[in-house]
Amino acid sequence: MTVNALQVQEYIVGLDYPLSKEDLVRRAQETGAGTAIIQLLRSLPADQFDSPAEVGSALSEVA
Repeated sequence: MTVNALQVQEYIVGLDYPLSKEDLVRRAQETGAGTAIIQLLRSLPADQFDSPAEVGSALSEVA
């Protein structure tokens, strides 16, 4: 299954920034994201994000 940034954003909305990659993973798990999305978040190159735009940029690098 191919995952795009919009699909991921649906599972991580409402978070306060800055946050860690583990915060993203935890939120996605809590909101019912599937394995592909969790794996994608874990593969992000940065460990810290200051805004949703930074998350989107990182997702575009790995997706």
